[in-house]
Amino acid sequence: MTYMLLTYLSEKAWADLGEAEQQRLMHACDPHVQQLQESGKFLAGAPLHPTTTATTIRSRDGQRLVTDGPFVETREQLGGYTLIDAKDLDEAIAIAWGFARNSSLVTIEIRPVNEMKDLPSH
Repeated sequence: MTYMLLTYLSEKAWADLGEAEQQRLMHACDPHVQQLQESGKFLAGAPLHPTTTATTIRSRDGQRLVTDGPFVETREQLGGYTLIDAKDLDEAIAIAWGFARNSSLVTIEIRPVNEMKDLPSH
């Protein structure tokens, strides 16, 4: 089954760490990512740019409304994603823990991906 790991963190706390500590924390995940890649469980993933670069689109009375920034203000922001293949939720939790255990700054939401099999091909 495919799971999406959504990584949330406080952008302010992350920025306050400084670039050297950010890089150290990011590289602390390298062995975990390499192991997932070798086992075929890592499908995709990347950090995201800060919410200051986000654009949100929604419909209001049938009209397109485009605004700068995220949809809502929260304490933590979506900072990245990882797409994995796991046999069940327990394995997905174990994989997510491999990322979360390196820093108390992050919270990881685990969600199964709804496989849409009947989409038209291009």
